[in-house]
Amino acid sequence: MTTSRALALAAIALSLPAAALATDAPASHEVSVLHCARLVDPVAGKLLGPTTVIVEDGRIKELRSGSLDGKPYQDAANKAGAGFQQIELADATCMPGLIDSHTHLTMQFSKTTYSDQFRLNPADYAIEGTVYAKRTLLAGFTTVRNVGDEHNESIALRNAINAGLVPGPRIFSAGQFVGTTGGHADPTDGYRWDLQGDPDPKDGIINSPEDAWKAVRQHYKDGADLVKIMPSGGVLDESSSVGNSQMTLEEIKAVVAAAHDYGFTVAAHAHGAEAIRRAVLGGVDSIEHGTFMDDEDIKLMKEHGTWYVPTIIAGKFVEGKAKEGWYPPQVAAKAEQVGPIIQATAGKAYRAGVKIAFGTDAGVYPHGENAKEFEYMVQAGMPPMFVLQAATTHAAELLHKQDQLGQIAVGRQADVIAVPGNPLDDITTMQHVSFVMKDGVVYKDGGKPTL
Repeated sequence: MTTSRALALAAIALSLPAAALATDAPASHEVSVLHCARLVDPVAGKLLGPTTVIVEDGRIKELRSGSLDGKPYQDAANKAGAGFQQIELADATCMPGLIDSHTHLTMQFSKTTYSDQFRLNPADYAIEGTVYAKRTLLAGFTTVRNVGDEHNESIALRNAINAGLVPGPRIFSAGQFVGTTGGHADPTDGYRWDLQGDPDPKDGIINSPEDAWKAVRQHYKDGADLVKIMPSGGVLDESSSVGNSQMTLEEIKAVVAAAHDYGFTVAAHAHGAEAIRRAVLGGVDSIEHGTFMDDEDIKLMKEHGTWYVPTIIAGKFVEGKAKEGWYPPQVAAKAEQVGPIIQATAGKAYRAGVKIAFGTDAGVYPHGENAKEFEYMVQAGMPPMFVLQAATTHAAELLHKQDQLGQIAVGRQADVIAVPGNPLDDITTMQHVSFVMKDGVVYKDGGKPTL
């Protein structure tokens, strides 16, 4: 997005009355008493019995065993002139708001995606993002790491959500992808020659360590929260390889050095074994997808403490859609190559002791279906409690926000969700979130949106 267009869109938003922008926002209650039949403690790895959670001004105020009488809290709230609500979550399991470490909230793949890019403007993607953000929040994901877009739309979406203009999860945005000419991040792949142009570091395309520094500094200027690089090929770009290496070790090291200077973490999209090896040696914080990860990669990831974000659901989804004719032939071939392997790789990494954070690649498949990943992770051999930890404490640690997110504890952000029954007995219950609270505000109750 050009500076003039971004400023024009911002001016339009700022010119609207606040009431017009916030009419969909739920009423805020300053004090809430939640009675949970069960509560997941991901730090201890335990399922607790009946628990009362007291929320005040968007944070966890108290956490008490049993179902406490809410009347004293109501009286105190009334005396202080604060709002009050008591919420009964009978036969429901409460847990911290979920974190998806790999999303693309401002796009969603369909049969027309490859032609849509010639018809839709950045503003169209930004507006679509508001719909996908709401679906994600209502699915129980109160925080996401948005790992790449083309026009920094997710940064604008993050700002709008933070300002209370639209409902959605807390977003940590990588802004534009960073990759090399003709690689998985190049937005002009598949274009005819006279339309390709020559994307440069301002567009996220680098071809040297010097370019890498400029691209990271541009991210800082744009207001990104982290950096996402593409050191290997990918499935959905219009090139022929899913796993070939597309960044040199020196380029990766330069990105990481610059990013860490600016306080950014670095996520690396990497399918191929050599690309994974280079990314880990280059110092990235996480490997995304990791389809063809080999034993050497696993050994290096454990030595370096590198996180792994599997995205099994995306691999399975593209494999299925390739058979339905969604993609060009070269893309379909790559999808059918990755789909059958990615789940087994995730299981192998878990058994080897690699650090795993929950992530799905939402946008490759329909937003709001993120929780299907839990089922696939369990099928890969991961215990139910582990996969819940992957989407709470592990993901919070990957974000370097473990002191704020990922657990229900005094002083933390009041992100609380609930599902019917017990997900440790049936992980598919995670696909039926009945209650969502983010920052103390209820967005879903009784299985229905409160907006």
